[in-house]
Amino acid sequence: MKAALQPLQPLQLLRAAWRARDARERRLVLLAAWILGLYLLWALALQPALRTLREAPPRLDALQAQLQRMQDQAAQAQQLRASPPLPRAQALAALHAAAAGLEPRARLAEQGERVVLTLTGVSSDELRDFLADARVGARARTIELRLTAQPAAGAGLFSGTLVLGLPQP
Repeated sequence: MKAALQPLQPLQLLRAAWRARDARERRLVLLAAWILGLYLLWALALQPALRTLREAPPRLDALQAQLQRMQDQAAQAQQLRASPPLPRAQALAALHAAAAGLEPRARLAEQGERVVLTLTGVSSDELRDFLADARVGARARTIELRLTAQPAAGAGLFSGTLVLGLPQP
């Protein structure tokens, strides 16, 4: 019987301590408990939910834009795979046309099955455009890229070599 009463003893001690307090003290303790409860409700339930609601639309927009870019790239890759292979002469002509916009800062040289583009002071935007033209127009793929930034020449200028592989007929 003593064992059954044992767990109730701390609860009885709390009730006795509560009754021993005067009314003003009990009201202050209840007020503090309510304030603590409201803070916990805010911190653990409401604030995270409101933050999620606030941050979700911009994140969703960014994810949808990323998905659209990936779908565009997948469609472009599928289109390139489905297109017939280019003859070497036509692929070289397309590469020369793409590199014409970079002259005199770029020079193309054939080395067997590969084409080497030597760059001097080319901007990142120009390089990006050339790579896109080379991939779509000549169906060339980048095999090796060695670039160094030219800090003295200005922001975003690069020099180096770009080795491209042409499609096999």
